[in-house]
Amino acid sequence: MSERKVLNKYYPPDFDPAKIPKLKLPKDRQYVVRLMAPFNMRCKTCGEYIYKGKKFNARKETVQNESYLGLPIFRFYIKCTRCLAEITFKTDPENTDYTMEHGATRNFQAEKLLEEEEKRMQKEREEEELNNPMKVLENRTKDSKLEMEVLENLQELKELNQRQANVDFEAMLKQYKELEEEQRRKEQEEDEQEMKAMLEQAQNRRLLQDSDSDEEPTKPRANPAAQPKPTDILQEEPQPQNKKPRTESWERSVGKLSSRAQLAGLVTHRRQKPDPAPDNGMETRGTTASTGSLPAAAAATSSLGLLGAYSDSEDSASD
Repeated sequence: MSERKVLNKYYPPDFDPAKIPKLKLPKDRQYVVRLMAPFNMRCKTCGEYIYKGKKFNARKETVQNESYLGLPIFRFYIKCTRCLAEITFKTDPENTDYTMEHGATRNFQAEKLLEEEEKRMQKEREEEELNNPMKVLENRTKDSKLEMEVLENLQELKELNQRQANVDFEAMLKQYKELEEEQRRKEQEEDEQEMKAMLEQAQNRRLLQDSDSDEEPTKPRANPAAQPKPTDILQEEPQPQNKKPRTESWERSVGKLSSRAQLAGLVTHRRQKPDPAPDNGMETRGTTASTGSLPAAAAATSSLGLLGAYSDSEDSASD
C-alpha cells in the first residue's frame, strides 16, 4: 500500500522539461501585498495624516526602465483612509529610503533636505581639496577662525550669565557637601549610642537574673503522704438525702431559737391614747404599761406551749 503523503514524484523515462509550456505574464503586472507606511505623510485631497507604521493592502509593481546598479525599483499604490484617494510612492535603493510620488506630501521633508544639502557640500569640498593643496590650507584657516569665534562667544555668554546670576553654585555645592558630612556623622553617633544602650540593657538584665537566682530560696517539697488521694472519696460513707436532721430534746419542749420571728406576728402592742390632762400623764402611762404587759406575757407562754406540742407530734410521726 502506497503512502498518502509522498515527497518524491514519479518521472517517466520520456520526460522532457523543455516541452513544458512557460507561463507568459506581463512585466508590469501588479501584486497585492500587505505593507506599512514607511514614513509620515499627509493626503493632498482631504488633509488626513497617515502615520508611519499604519498597515495597508497595497498594489505592488515593478517600475519600467528604472534600476539602480541592477536592482529593480518597485512602486506601491495605497488609498487614503478617509477619502480613498490613491497615493503612490516607490523605493530608493540609492539612499535606502522611499520617495513620495503622487497623492500626498511627506512630513519632516525639510530636515531630510537639509541633511542632503550638507552631504552634498561636504562631498564638493572633499573633491576640491583632493586636487588643490592651497584650498586645503585655506579651509583649515577658516575652520580655526570659526572655532575661535565660537569659543569667544561661549565665554562671553558664560560671563554674562555669571553677572546676572544671583546663585553661587560653588558655595551651594560646598554647603551641600558639609550638610552631607554632618548628617553622616550624626548617623554614626546615633548608631554608636544605640549600640551602647543595647549593651548596657543586656548587661543589666544579666545582672538582675544572677541576683534573682541567688536570692531565691530552695522551695520545700510537699509531703506526698499529706496530699489527699483520688480514691479517698470512695471510702467515705454516703449519707441519705431524704433523712431529716434529728431534733434535740430541749427543742421539743421549748422550741427552736428561730421561732422568734414566727412568734413576732402573734404578739401585738397596744396603742396608747393621748391623755388630755397633762398633770396625770405619768400615772396613766405607768398603769397602761403594767396592764398591757400581763396579757402579752400570757399569750407568749401559751404560744410556746402550743409550738412544743406541735413539734412532739411531728417527731412521733417521723419515727
